[in-house]
Amino acid sequence: MRRQNLAVVLGAVAAHSPLSRADVAGRVGLTRAAVSSLVDELIGRGAVTEAAATAGGRVGRPGRALALCDEGPAGLGLEIGVNHLGACLVDLRGEPRVWRLVERANAGRPAGQVLAEVAALAAEAEAEAAALGLRVEGRLLAVPGVVPHRPGGLVERAPNLGWRGVRLADHWPDPDTVPEPENEANLGALAEYWNAGRPDETFVHVSAGSGIGAALVLDGRLFRGARGFAGELGHLPVHPDGPDCACGARGCLEQYAGEAAVRRGAGLADAPTGTVPGDPVALLAERAAAGHAPTLRTLDRAGRALGLALTSAVDLIDPDSLVLGGAYTELAEWLVPAVRAELAARVTVRPWAPEALRPSVLGRRGPLLGAALTTVRRIRADPTLLPAG
Repeated sequence: MRRQNLAVVLGAVAAHSPLSRADVAGRVGLTRAAVSSLVDELIGRGAVTEAAATAGGRVGRPGRALALCDEGPAGLGLEIGVNHLGACLVDLRGEPRVWRLVERANAGRPAGQVLAEVAALAAEAEAEAAALGLRVEGRLLAVPGVVPHRPGGLVERAPNLGWRGVRLADHWPDPDTVPEPENEANLGALAEYWNAGRPDETFVHVSAGSGIGAALVLDGRLFRGARGFAGELGHLPVHPDGPDCACGARGCLEQYAGEAAVRRGAGLADAPTGTVPGDPVALLAERAAAGHAPTLRTLDRAGRALGLALTSAVDLIDPDSLVLGGAYTELAEWLVPAVRAELAARVTVRPWAPEALRPSVLGRRGPLLGAALTTVRRIRADPTLLPAG
């Protein structure tokens, strides 16, 4: 019960600060004495600070303003992309305090080499965090692959990196700082939900990078499936007699709306996916904005294929909304009309509003932010995860 009450009080401070102890008691329905004891514990655990007394214009003894700490507990997010490595550190308020993104061609490189470089980037981020008075309480790594939701730090399969059966602990230089792996599409969806979602919202978050990933948030909870494979929208067949896919099937969505397919159609196929330098998404957006006809035709075709796939998702899941994340966010201006046209023509068994399809508020930043925010959300749900002062 005390653990739950600690979370309730911390949640009130997070949502409505600055508050006095009396204000918190009024909001959460606990006695002032109980709230005072809980606040003292949260202060001791480094989750809450209490500012100098202020009258605040009210009659009676001045209250002391409570707020979340901007020093102390923090979450570290890491990311391995096909073309980059990233590190992000957020404080307990959810504010990014450290942000590092470096270009790196990771496709086909040995997993140990890539993980060693991520570990070095993580160490740099943690050193910067320490200088800001922050301490890392949890570490998550976003990867473009299948991550079984069980202990062990296993990346079962990451085809765009060329990984299969990689255990992070086998390659991480410091056994005390091995991060927990998670699928990047799942983390992007969670970050979107925490930033822009409603408490009980059901939505499909579909994102594009080197492949196409999707994540399902059902009534505010991430749905992983029986074995963690949920969300493989990129391999949903949209044209059964279409071109062969690397997965072994034919006509998959990735063959029409994946980055490599769009680049080929736009005439940008000279450099294979997974090479640096250059930002193909930015270049695609630049060409589309300039009215480049092949790029516009390709994005229209991609949008229609995406609309076909999302029609199946709408009919099967009945979501409140569909969110275009990752690279799709930056290309939404040219994708959305075609996606909406397909949805309007094909979603016939239930009402569907055009505005229920929207671009992400986070775009390509979502997975890295989600990785960092996961620790913060866990602490807010259970403050006893923090060491007692």
